[in-house]
Amino acid sequence: MDSWQQSLARSLTDPAAVAARFGLDDAAAALVASRYPVRLTPQLLTLIGAADDPVGRQFLPAPGELAPDALPDDPLDEGRLAPSPAIIHRYPSRVLLLAGNGCAAYCRFCTRKRRVGCAAYHLSFTALLDGIAYIAEHPAVNEVILSGGDPLLLEDAVLQEVLGRLRRIPHVGVLRIATRTPAVLPERITPALAGLLGRHAPLYLTTHFNHPRELAPAAAEACARLAGAGVPLANQTVLLRGVNDDADTLAALCDALLRLRVRPYYLHQLDPVHGTGHFRVPIEQGLELIAALRRRVSGLAVPHYIVDLPGGRGKVALTPASVVSLGEVAVIRSAAGELVTVPNAGR
Repeated sequence: MDSWQQSLARSLTDPAAVAARFGLDDAAAALVASRYPVRLTPQLLTLIGAADDPVGRQFLPAPGELAPDALPDDPLDEGRLAPSPAIIHRYPSRVLLLAGNGCAAYCRFCTRKRRVGCAAYHLSFTALLDGIAYIAEHPAVNEVILSGGDPLLLEDAVLQEVLGRLRRIPHVGVLRIATRTPAVLPERITPALAGLLGRHAPLYLTTHFNHPRELAPAAAEACARLAGAGVPLANQTVLLRGVNDDADTLAALCDALLRLRVRPYYLHQLDPVHGTGHFRVPIEQGLELIAALRRRVSGLAVPHYIVDLPGGRGKVALTPASVVSLGEVAVIRSAAGELVTVPNAGR
């Protein structure tokens, strides 16, 4: 067993142990974890100081996850866009290849929280190969984004097999991997893995850091190792209440990322997923935060503020041109010119 696998095996997954360590209500934590699993890696256990701190809020089970709301389990309609279990095909020229269903740690705001870590959505290697066959049969696809779950929980040999098969498809030009491991399981970014990824260029890796505290020395070393192997890095941040919904935090995060050779790429408006209402930030506030960032950090450090429109209508940059009106619901103009309503948090 590799060191990163040993570290993963030492993760805290028992809700009673999590509740005892962080002063949570035992019964409430167990109830939430029975629906949405919890896993805290050794890295996270060093970062979380309290249940309500910016890292704890992201990973500890909270009663708000089971609060009644009108939000859907699948806001992006991914089920409709899945021609096979391992494929989500929303845009003609690119697809998501779901490389697994597990994560090193489970974000409480995840857009796929209905399925990650859930045995009913287990993805076999056969399903993964079927997904690759689907890509080979669709010549319009020129970019493949490995997502999940976390693709970097695959062992090196399996990951090499998957990337090699994709690279042998003539019409696939660009590969992208979306991963949380540099933040929550930095041990996974070994020299061997960095070299493997570097050999499959053009391959881009998208990290997920939401708060400066996550950029601990081990995470910074992981990013440096990837960048040193020639892997271009970009970061996606989710705008979250009580985590990063202030200009000081976002500026510190984006500036630190840029220093680590990680380009701040997206600031996501939180997808309207069932059980995430306690994380939502109004779009009005998000627009103000982006304006503040432009005044405070390098242009290279300002991410695109985007929303993924409900029903699988795609991503749209949130700008004065695309935001038609704001209130309890926001009206957003899609790339196709369609007016789409999006749930919006109140002030």
